[in-house]
Amino acid sequence: MAKARKSRKAKKGFWGRLFGWLSDEVRQLLRWVWRGFLGFAVLVVLWVAAYSVITPPTTLYIQQEKSRLGSVKREWVPMDQIAPAMQRSVVAAEDANFCAHWGFDVKAIRAALAEGGRRGGSTLTQQVVKNAFLWHGRTWTRKSLEAMLTPVVELFWSKRRILEVYLNVAEFDEGVFGVGAAAQHYFGVGAAELSKTQAARLAAILPSPKSRSASKPAEFTRRRAAQILDGAETIRRDGRAACFED
Repeated sequence: MAKARKSRKAKKGFWGRLFGWLSDEVRQLLRWVWRGFLGFAVLVVLWVAAYSVITPPTTLYIQQEKSRLGSVKREWVPMDQIAPAMQRSVVAAEDANFCAHWGFDVKAIRAALAEGGRRGGSTLTQQVVKNAFLWHGRTWTRKSLEAMLTPVVELFWSKRRILEVYLNVAEFDEGVFGVGAAAQHYFGVGAAELSKTQAARLAAILPSPKSRSASKPAEFTRRRAAQILDGAETIRRDGRAACFED
């Protein structure tokens, strides 16, 4: 009898033992929901892994702006064709500890909370997740998905790849996406030809690209660019740029 009971219990399986008090129909539904969730998770992981080597064709926000404006300026530029000064300037401006964290900068998050959310605490990885996979906005749903996807991106992508994608999908002006289009739009040069000052000014407008200009900077943008120039040189000297430089 004991063996028979063990045999029947084994046949029930995991779902039967966990939800044995439910009807067969409900247990079947739960099994399909679980399988659906696992299938969706696998697809998302494959999507993230694919973008580690495949150029993202577009983003949801770029498509929204294209629909609103009629057209956008965008040119994908490989990392080795982007001025090193531009790479360092963006890291200095947006995420100085980029090479040291695993997707979340705890110190930056604490500082943002201490200031009541008036300053951002998002890393470049989090911003790439938002731009490449999600949508803009401050909803808890988006922030939760961002938090789940950020470690996945860090797992499959190199730091150099994260920065490359960021530089190519970031908005630099209304309808201007990526450093290639931005360099032409503001200075009439290619991304590889950007000077240190031009790179710092482009990085300085990133938090508010629709209200700031890199070619005609206001006093605040000039001061911010000067700080970024110093910061870019600092991370070059102290090794905090090593993870994305050749």
